[in-house]
Amino acid sequence: MKPLGFVFRTAPHGVTAGREGLDAVLATSAYSEDLHLFFIGDGVFQLLKNQQPKTILSRDYIATFKMLALYDIENIFVCQQSLAERGITEDDMLIDVSVLSPDALTERLQTCQRVLSF
Repeated sequence: MKPLGFVFRTAPHGVTAGREGLDAVLATSAYSEDLHLFFIGDGVFQLLKNQQPKTILSRDYIATFKMLALYDIENIFVCQQSLAERGITEDDMLIDVSVLSPDALTERLQTCQRVLSF
């Protein structure tokens, strides 16, 4: 069976898409072991360390990304170009990720049976 893909494109805390996407990933992990997560564009902000959402009265769901390893979700891909455009490095990420070029990321996305975007 081909993997299911989850694409995160929005910054955290401004809209609920990131939190909803993370909830969908965790729920889907109960039914499928082959999940691929992609962080593209402003979605790379979802994985930044040292976020302080309480200062803007938002819920801190970002820490939940650390639980992905407990759910055996290891295929986490981040767009290299998106990081560079935002002045972010791999060291700024909250969890271990695979940084891929846009072309390599597109190739991985094309291997997915279905893709959900958040």
